[in-house]
Amino acid sequence: MFKSTFSKYLTAFILIITVSFLILSGIITSMIKGYVTEDSEKNLVMTSLSITSKIEYDEIEELRNYIYYLSQAVIPIINIDDKLEILVVDTDGKVLLSTIDSKRDEISGDRHPIIDGDLGTIDIGIFDEKSTNGNEEYFIHKGNLGGYTETEYTVCATEIVTKSHTRGYVISMHSNETENELIILTRRAVINSCAWVMLAAVIAVYFITERIIHPLKNMTSAAKKFAKGDFETRVTVYGQDEVAELGNAFNNMAESLQNFEKMRNSFLASVSHDLRTPMTTISGFIEGITSGSIPPEKHNHYLGIISSEVHRLSRLVSQLLDISRLESGDRKINPEDFDIAELARITLISFEQKIDDKKLDVSFESFGDSVIAHADKDAIHQVVYNLCHNAIKFADVGGKFDIKIERAENRKIRFSVYDQGQVIPSEDIGHVFESFYKSDKSRGLDKTGVGLGLYICKTIIDAHNENIGVESSDGGTMFYFTLEEGEQIVKRKSS
Repeated sequence: MFKSTFSKYLTAFILIITVSFLILSGIITSMIKGYVTEDSEKNLVMTSLSITSKIEYDEIEELRNYIYYLSQAVIPIINIDDKLEILVVDTDGKVLLSTIDSKRDEISGDRHPIIDGDLGTIDIGIFDEKSTNGNEEYFIHKGNLGGYTETEYTVCATEIVTKSHTRGYVISMHSNETENELIILTRRAVINSCAWVMLAAVIAVYFITERIIHPLKNMTSAAKKFAKGDFETRVTVYGQDEVAELGNAFNNMAESLQNFEKMRNSFLASVSHDLRTPMTTISGFIEGITSGSIPPEKHNHYLGIISSEVHRLSRLVSQLLDISRLESGDRKINPEDFDIAELARITLISFEQKIDDKKLDVSFESFGDSVIAHADKDAIHQVVYNLCHNAIKFADVGGKFDIKIERAENRKIRFSVYDQGQVIPSEDIGHVFESFYKSDKSRGLDKTGVGLGLYICKTIIDAHNENIGVESSDGGTMFYFTLEEGEQIVKRKSS
């Protein structure tokens, strides 16, 4: 898949570069051709007008002497540029003077125009494009003069009229070979540049793409292993760019999945144990009662144990249902104003028997007799109940059990529950609010729970966009959370 994608992008990239260079080649060639053509035409016009200006006002009467004199005016000009050719024709197009096919002097190396002989005829009708240069008129033609020459020229023709009324045309021609060679060289340079740039671009794209694709291939391979249940795989991260950030995020995800898988397995083991133990107890006592192995006078005692185990199963199922509803979003938060101080007092009363059994030193402190909070009352009651139950369960016999309600910043209420008992180890404190988490090393010897209560508390507080936390040191542990203060007037203690 990656190779196919790379090939597609590479092909598209090469096509874009090629088209771009072709367009650039066309633009550059057109600009150079226009400049060379314009410069060539300007030089030809100046040459033709220079020659005619030397003859136009001359008093020469005879055509032969006129042409000879004209040839002497042509010699300095044609010896400057080998590509320049000059013709002189009469009004019928008969060529009277030509530099084409002229030979150089062996001594001086100069070219001399050909005057004698049959030099042919040119169709004057090809000069149909007239231009002006100041007060002078001239004709421009591009081609081979109607077949008079084998190669193409840029041609400029100016009309001459002597005072003896001799008429004709001076034709200055410059070969297009230089222009064509320049265009060919330009195109070749552009093509070579295109080839080198394309080669460099392909190499750069390959290494850059490989730099990106290689980690993605590793992530794909790792993801396939994750799908098979292997969460040990990690991708190697290089550098600090976006791909490296993606690799780090992938590894963090893998770490989370691995931890989640461990907690899930631990949870399943705990739930299986906590379901099997009471069910085994219930089944055994019921069989004992029905078989008669338990005497009738002890039926009530064992039925009480069965009832306790049934309640234990009910609590476990209720917690599982609560988690399912919270995670699926079925349980909605309906905030309202209520007295959280009164809710805490009612919760304390419900734990009266357990508090007496452990002989706990209870303390309740509130910044007001009535503290109005704005939250979902039923959900917060569950949080307070779970935190109090957790604190009482893990408190030392005869230890302290404190509930404190105080005002925090930004119109917040801070509710805390403290128990004096075994502290939570530092390696466990960061995980106590995670789902399925239960440490066998922490919080005393009471292991009747399955590690869901604190996760439910955190989920409820998070749904209120509030904070929940834990502090454990100096022989005690304190859980706390914040809530928004209600709009009703809070009654202060007078003391």
